[in-house]
Amino acid sequence: MVTKLVDVYTMVSAPTVTPDRVNQVTRKTYPNYKVIVLNDDFNTFQHVAECLMKYIPGMSSDRAWDLTNQVHYEGRAIVWTGPQEPAELYHQQLRRAGLTMAPLEPV
Repeated sequence: MVTKLVDVYTMVSAPTVTPDRVNQVTRKTYPNYKVIVLNDDFNTFQHVAECLMKYIPGMSSDRAWDLTNQVHYEGRAIVWTGPQEPAELYHQQLRRAGLTMAPLEPV
């Protein structure tokens, strides 16, 4: 009877082998988002360009006017791409300024 207890104890305490993949860390990056301004019939070129310069960091006058022309002639322009939180802020600021905005889109 004693031998059977020893055999059971050895089976329970046997070491287990874990695969190497358990220790691997997989890093996933968060997706970027596109802030898109749409063409409309009520915002002026001047207003669109001024809003872009005011709310999009680092937006130059030349770039703002290029994007404004793109909005007018192509119907839309991606005015900023980046992480979700600032994208939501810029989208909201431009919308509140009266620009017609497409929903945020992941890249």
